[in-house]
Amino acid sequence: MDLLQRTGASRRWIALLLLTAALAPPAAAQEEAVPPAELKKLSIEELMEIDVTSVSRRSERLSRAAAAVTVITGEDIRRSGATTLVEALRLINSVQMAQADARTWATTTRGFNITTANKLLVLIDGRSVYTPLFSGVFWDVQHVFLEDVDRIEIIRGPGATLWGANAVNGVINVITKSARATEGGVAKAGGGEGMERAFGGARYGGRIGERTYYRAYADTFYRDALELANGESAEDPLRLGQVGFRVDGDASSRDAFTVQGDFYQGSGGRLVRDDVEMDGGNLLGRWTRSLSEESNLELQVYWDRTHRDIPGTFEEDLDTWDVDFQHQFPLAERHRIVWGLGYRFFSSDVVNSREVAWVPEDRDQALFSAFVQDEISLHRDELRLTIGSKLENNESTGLEVQPSVRMAWTPTDRRTLWAAISRAVRTPTRIDEDVRFLLPDGSVLLAGNRDFDSEKLLAYELGYRILLRPELLLDVATFYNVYDDLRSQERPADGSPIPITLANELEAETWGAEVRLNYEAAPWWRIHAAYAWFEKDLELDPGSTDPTGGRPEGNDPEGRALLRSSFDLPGNVQVDGQLRYVSRLPSPVVPAYTELDLRIGWSPIPRLDLSLLGRNLLHASHPEFGAPSPLREEVRRSVYGRVTWRF
Repeated sequence: MDLLQRTGASRRWIALLLLTAALAPPAAAQEEAVPPAELKKLSIEELMEIDVTSVSRRSERLSRAAAAVTVITGEDIRRSGATTLVEALRLINSVQMAQADARTWATTTRGFNITTANKLLVLIDGRSVYTPLFSGVFWDVQHVFLEDVDRIEIIRGPGATLWGANAVNGVINVITKSARATEGGVAKAGGGEGMERAFGGARYGGRIGERTYYRAYADTFYRDALELANGESAEDPLRLGQVGFRVDGDASSRDAFTVQGDFYQGSGGRLVRDDVEMDGGNLLGRWTRSLSEESNLELQVYWDRTHRDIPGTFEEDLDTWDVDFQHQFPLAERHRIVWGLGYRFFSSDVVNSREVAWVPEDRDQALFSAFVQDEISLHRDELRLTIGSKLENNESTGLEVQPSVRMAWTPTDRRTLWAAISRAVRTPTRIDEDVRFLLPDGSVLLAGNRDFDSEKLLAYELGYRILLRPELLLDVATFYNVYDDLRSQERPADGSPIPITLANELEAETWGAEVRLNYEAAPWWRIHAAYAWFEKDLELDPGSTDPTGGRPEGNDPEGRALLRSSFDLPGNVQVDGQLRYVSRLPSPVVPAYTELDLRIGWSPIPRLDLSLLGRNLLHASHPEFGAPSPLREEVRRSVYGRVTWRF
């Protein structure tokens, strides 16, 4: 039964959201609106001047970056009403997001999207969160206290020259605020009908002495189950609790340090199976020494521990140790050098089941790396050439070289034309080499391959970014990607159906364009529009016996569109709406869909924010991923309230 028919309260809430969003506020009245305390609304021109660090591993203006880069600010996240990190990424059209069940998301950029997507590198405050099981991300446990997020930087396209293997199609870098910027407290709570059943958290920050600042937080949420096609519950709610801290300080006039950590525990339900249990934590330390205004050293060390138990499938304990050193400095008048060294060690201990086995169960892996990049000013800093490469040595394929060449022409502060050629690789993971999927009689259905090679990408990019007027930004990025040695599923040469063996017999070409427009129509009204077009051509190598044609490696829509509008109404009322469209997924087929999210926020006093939110308002439920079947799960409509108090 349609959710609107379940309760009269739902009908009234949604009607209120739609009615308020439809009202166009009078321009003259907007001078009364005051943004909530501690938050700043940046103009379009100011957004272009935001410093980003993910493109060059040093601070540079967004307007001058020689890459397809987008920034989600903390204010964007607040106005979206997102309760989790993965929901915040819905704000960017060029990030492909599809929810398969309550704890599983297919997330990538520029194609090859599956629930174990393996070509996107995700960082949280410099800590890589990918798993060596499949070179992807368990999104259900990637949580941060969103009120403390400074920005999320998204690079569409390779970032392997600086960030290494697996930064093939893009990089997502979540950067939280320094503890210096989070003195005082924040408390939040909310819940409602649909999937966002309940959430809450608190953070408090202060000062220790004259040079050291701290904060600590606790956060929790309960997301209800998705829905089956027949309207019944999928019985897979997700619960997670997390605590953490951060300390920032100055050891001297030239030395700064950061120490931070997070610890979580959660569970995810499953239809007719026992719950998935997950817990873990991390500790990170960073030291920075300033050698001059343009030169510094940075040393970062972190440890990460994860435990995941999927009853009937497998159980894993994973420990990661990582050391990263970086040095940047100017050379002569025209060169700016960034170089660094890295070491990462994984220790994975797995408990096998009757369905999935890992051979061997326990495995240690080490990765050594070095990189160097030189940005060369060719003409009064208007024309810049950036060349560099990453060298990585892993135990599976040995030495991997990932170079790039980038050119940027910035004739004025308002225009940048850029182009890039890059090579990136995805190195083998345990699912490529060690996995065995078993049949009930114990025979092997599908097996990994210790001769599995790295997947390779050669990427060509061209982009143009222009501030047409102080209130109007146009950003266009195009790409053409050539992939080799992609994963294939090879049948035995004698024609037997099993065992299937993973190999590198697939090639691909992809191409597309991403366009976004930011427009400040009035001081009280901002519009963001974006469209992404994507095409893919797969081809098996001669002699391949893969009957799938490579289709399991990605299910990607041809088009995605997003329209976001933000109003500031009189009386400190805000209305935010986001309309998004995703075209049909080809294999397996998922119908195209259009959905609407709305938020009404009111700040009766500067430190208090009250919000009413609706997600997926156009349908009671809709599928986003998975094969058509009675068990395919659908994302439900949600209506919920939220209270945030700053003290």
